[in-house]
Amino acid sequence: MTGYVALIRAVNVGGTGKLPMTVLAQMCEAVGFEKVKTYIASGNVVFQSGAAEDQVRSAMEEQLQTYAGKSVGVFVRTAAEIADTLARNPFVGAPGNRVMTLFVDGPLPADPLDSVTGIRDEQVRLGKRELFVLYPDGMANSRLRIPSEKHGTARNMNTVTKLATMAAAVA
Repeated sequence: MTGYVALIRAVNVGGTGKLPMTVLAQMCEAVGFEKVKTYIASGNVVFQSGAAEDQVRSAMEEQLQTYAGKSVGVFVRTAAEIADTLARNPFVGAPGNRVMTLFVDGPLPADPLDSVTGIRDEQVRLGKRELFVLYPDGMANSRLRIPSEKHGTARNMNTVTKLATMAAAVA
C-alpha cells in the first residue's frame, strides 16, 4: 500500500466548488482507499491505496465528476513525493504562508518566468512537478499571473508541511 496526498482544484474557494470534507472522505472510501484523512476545507486528502497514481487520480476524478456534474482537477502525489517537495522548498527562510507551491501534472517550462506577467517582488522557482512562488508582500495585492497552460492547484508551505506529516503517518 502506498500513502498518497490528493489535492483537489478550486474547492471551497470564493464560493465555488462546494465540497464538504466529509463527502470527500466518503468518496475516497467508496473507491477503496484506506486510512482516509482530510485536512482543512480546501480539498486536501491523505490516504493509502494499492493502486497506481493514474488509477487513483481517475477514480477520484470520476467520483468528483458525479458529485459536481463537471470535471474537477485532481493532483496526486505519493507521501514520498510530498515530503520531497517540502524538502526542496527554495524559500525555506520565508514564512510558510508567503510561499505557495503550484502543483502541476504537465510539463514545466525551462524558464519559470516564461510567459509570467505582473511580476513585482515575487520570485518563481522550478520544482520537479511544481512551481514554487514566494510572495514577500503576501498574495492579496499581487498582480502575478501564471499562464493557463501551467494550471494546477496551489497550497502554501504551511499546508504542504502538514500534508507531508499526515502522509508519512499513513505511508
